[in-house]
Amino acid sequence: MKTTKSIVYGAIIAAAYTALTLIFMPWSYGLMQVRISEALTILPFFFPSAVPGLFIGCIIVNLIGGYGPLDIIFGSLATLIAAFATSRIRNKFLAPLPAVITNAVMVGGMLFYVMLGTSDAVPLWLAMLQVGAGELIACYALGLPLLLVLNKYRAKLGDPAMLRSF
Repeated sequence: MKTTKSIVYGAIIAAAYTALTLIFMPWSYGLMQVRISEALTILPFFFPSAVPGLFIGCIIVNLIGGYGPLDIIFGSLATLIAAFATSRIRNKFLAPLPAVITNAVMVGGMLFYVMLGTSDAVPLWLAMLQVGAGELIACYALGLPLLLVLNKYRAKLGDPAMLRSF
């Protein structure tokens, strides 16, 4: 039964990530992106099943509206690495940080490479700074309040064994 719940939680998270990214599509892609769905990257702090759910959701949205194969691979891998790191963090105020750092470096680097030779090209440091700034907004301005609310109501979220307490 626990495995079924984990699969269901993961599927719901993948669907929510996909829906939020697509609903806010104009803000979800580019150098200065604020991907609202990245607020969900705090979920592995509570739910281990969020790691594959976030990864699958990111693959789906990068297939639909991303920057091609490099984004599908490196953008999704950045989310997977960040989600896994978040699942290992014990400090609630640091939980959003892995997504900010991995996306700034990996997605910023990927976008720098993809945009080389185009009118949108910027220096690598600026690409990383812009992606990191957008990620900082999504993860700390939206994700951290979500984490705090979930913590307040964690006993009502489902199976307490699947939730990590502070």
